[in-house]
Amino acid sequence: MTDAVIVVALLLVAGAATAAVAVRDPARQALVLSVLGAVLAVLFTVLQAPDVGLSQLAVGSALTPLLIMLSVRRIRRRGRSRDGAR
Repeated sequence: MTDAVIVVALLLVAGAATAAVAVRDPARQALVLSVLGAVLAVLFTVLQAPDVGLSQLAVGSALTPLLIMLSVRRIRRRGRSRDGAR
């Protein structure tokens, strides 16, 4: 039973990681990265590392995608202001 749960968690991680690489839009990549972080947190919890899972949940599925989204927003805003000035 435990091996089946681990295999399912690994397949979910592989699928989410593939989706993160396949998506081309940076904003969507950040959202898929958030899903990947949550799935990795589940995997770590299944592998009996709940402390690592909680860290992954906080950093990998919340903080890192938020920073990426803010960076993408700032870059797009800067590009619009430069185009409007010309």
